Amino acid sequence: MDSEGVPTGLDWPADDLGRVPYQVFTDAALYQREQERIFRGPLWHYVGLEAEVPRQGDYKTTHIGEVPVILSRGKAGQLHVLVNRCAHRGSIVLREGSGNSCRFQCVYHRWEYEPDGTLAVVPFQNGLGGAGGYDACFSKAEHGLKRLRVETFNGLVFATFSEQTPPLPEYLGPIVGPRMARVFDGRELVVLGQLRHTVKANWKHYLENVFDAYHAGLLHGFASTFNIFNPAQRAESISDRHGVGMAMTWVPEGAEPPRVEAATPPRGQALQAPELVHALPERDEEIRALLLIVSPTFIGQRMGNCLSTRQVIPRGVDSFEQVWTLFGYADDSPELRESRLIHGNMTGPAGYVHLEDFDALENTHKGIQGARGESAFLQLGGTSCEAGKPQPTMADEGQVRLFWHVWREWMGV
Repeated sequence: MDSEGVPTGLDWPADDLGRVPYQVFTDAALYQREQERIFRGPLWHYVGLEAEVPRQGDYKTTHIGEVPVILSRGKAGQLHVLVNRCAHRGSIVLREGSGNSCRFQCVYHRWEYEPDGTLAVVPFQNGLGGAGGYDACFSKAEHGLKRLRVETFNGLVFATFSEQTPPLPEYLGPIVGPRMARVFDGRELVVLGQLRHTVKANWKHYLENVFDAYHAGLLHGFASTFNIFNPAQRAESISDRHGVGMAMTWVPEGAEPPRVEAATPPRGQALQAPELVHALPERDEEIRALLLIVSPTFIGQRMGNCLSTRQVIPRGVDSFEQVWTLFGYADDSPELRESRLIHGNMTGPAGYVHLEDFDALENTHKGIQGARGESAFLQLGGTSCEAGKPQPTMADEGQVRLFWHVWREWMGV
């Protein structure tokens, strides 16, 4: 039963976060419930960077959950997030990934919309040759594209379907917000590139993965070999707003600013391109890696000099899409811009650090198929979780348990 007494078919004791039923990753009914309560519910969802739509008429298309949306820049410079669904017959209005247009035209019956979603043109509105057309009470003002609430955080754009969602600064809270401002500090952002790929696994496998510091020094051989991060390094992870957002930092022992150097790799190993792991000075010179999460759709990361955002888009119970946007600051020096691009080789679907994640997630999703009544074991560091309390070690699954605590609240199960 859920919190409203509706059967969910999920057998999961309310006080048990040390075990997570595999059913949550494979149940199609729970996936549809997620679309309603999470993706179309009272949460903020990341849709892109302001820098992706800098000019009037600029747009990019994306999704929030299964719903197609448009991020656009209106005539007065305002940002809009619109449902990408024609008010006439439901067709996708914009099919390109990005572009610029003074009007957004649906190809089916040529209805046209302003970049703010206002319906501007309806062919044959008054009929043809004195026949047909819409009734005199038809009003274009009542047939625009659906607008979502939009708020920004220093260049990040978030949207929500709900009027009940708290304002974005309140939503991020006093712990996560300041940590996000270490990367998104108000400087003008510049997009350097974008990557996207589909992973054949449930989207929650990936949220578990980013909350799980435990795996980082074990799965990612390149990262541990060249001391980007390893389990022995000083680390902090903390979640706020009952786990809605989370920040994590790794600080290499003995690193001396202003230049962060990789440790000497074992067994005489060496990189032919050492610039992959040598970082130029940043404002937070002591930080090797910083991970920022606003569940369920945003991950921001600084690794060395690479800056990126990741957007999580569910594509069914058995797959999700991930969109990576690499960026820098407008005032970066040419040398720092080049280093950001070089360090971009560590990230993304084929990155030296992230490559293993997606194989592990797909392997896990394959492994749990047909697992009736079985559960994952999440008891490293105990069985409890606590929002707002720093976790000073990677050897703890407390942040993963906290994610599941929040997911259960979102879902009412």
